[in-house]
Amino acid sequence: MRTVFFDIDTQLDFLYPAGALYAPKAERIVPAVARLNRFAAERGFPVVSTTDAHAEDDPEFSQWPPHCVAGTMGQRKPEATLLDRRVVIPSGADHRLSWSANADAQIDAAQQIVFEKRTVDVFQSANLPALLQRLNAERYVVYGVVTEICVLHAARGLLKTGIPVTVVTDAVEALKPEDSARALVEIRAAGGTLATVSDICC
Repeated sequence: MRTVFFDIDTQLDFLYPAGALYAPKAERIVPAVARLNRFAAERGFPVVSTTDAHAEDDPEFSQWPPHCVAGTMGQRKPEATLLDRRVVIPSGADHRLSWSANADAQIDAAQQIVFEKRTVDVFQSANLPALLQRLNAERYVVYGVVTEICVLHAARGLLKTGIPVTVVTDAVEALKPEDSARALVEIRAAGGTLATVSDICC
């Protein structure tokens, strides 16, 4: 079964206390995310790592404190979550993908596709439908931060494709535990399943 792993927004600004928009205790999931990413790479499964890549005057900063500004330290991913063969798909309409043979070759050769975005909902990104079509998944495995916002949006969108979605409960972290619980209930009600890292990496 061709599985695509979705590593959602595991970036320094969200994961560590010095980050601009820290999710309390999020640093504890970094080893789990690293394990899942390595497991996928070892089995030839692609990892799509979504990352916020905001402009300095991004409209989102009217709702949230400035965070993950493109090119800053906080926008980076922890080294442990990075795989050796990576390709970056930049955010913005000016970077809309054209699926040339060269683009196909880059995607096929990559263990990790770093997918930049500028909104909480990755499905608002113009490049995502073409990428999903190219990856042709039979199952999605989702994890990262934060459960009740970006993880939930990703899971909602992936579930709408009709392809099975599993959220890894010990590789997600939330801003508010009660909101996380509601998000997981919604995902299950929509047909998603829940699993642990050990369940996936067996």
